[in-house]
Amino acid sequence: MIKKVAIVAALIGIILYSLGGIKPFSSVYFAQLRQFRSEKNRTFRQSPNSPLATADKAVFDSLNYYPADLALVAEATISRSARPETLLIQMSANRAEKYLRWGQARFQIANQPQQVALYLQATGTDSTLFIPFTDLTNGHESYGGGRYLDVPLPAPNATEIKLDFNRAYNPYCAYNNDYSCPVPPAENRLQVAIPAGEKSFHE
Repeated sequence: MIKKVAIVAALIGIILYSLGGIKPFSSVYFAQLRQFRSEKNRTFRQSPNSPLATADKAVFDSLNYYPADLALVAEATISRSARPETLLIQMSANRAEKYLRWGQARFQIANQPQQVALYLQATGTDSTLFIPFTDLTNGHESYGGGRYLDVPLPAPNATEIKLDFNRAYNPYCAYNNDYSCPVPPAENRLQVAIPAGEKSFHE
């Protein structure tokens, strides 16, 4: 009897998901995101590698975040560069760093088509794709210099990746002027607001 009830409940969940766009396991997702943010706050408070200046670290409680929003977890179609070109990404200080232009991701935010370039450190040994981007929240609610997103390298035959903007984060320059950080290239300057992830550190 218990098994039948569980099956019926699962079927109802699938039907509701297909009809109403409800994402399954959302409670697990939100719990994992809360844990991720809590751990990052702890690192900023306690780690000797925290980017915070000594005065800020002494009074630090928590980073500022937008409320989590599943609508800002985008399923993106990827196109890979057959021969990734090496390019220089300007840093906030007067220098540049080498990256590989790994490919491109196309997705939608608020029913508007968007695309961003996907970068990989020029060493080729990194396990994550790097997405520096700007959007229309910059300089208002979020850091004026843009934010970053990291995405695990997809499998060789993958055609899609997930862009979880709830995990968008500020460069260290947002916390401390002693750092030099990659400046989002022009091709990643989005003309849409993405109210997700980290807000400005100093509101």
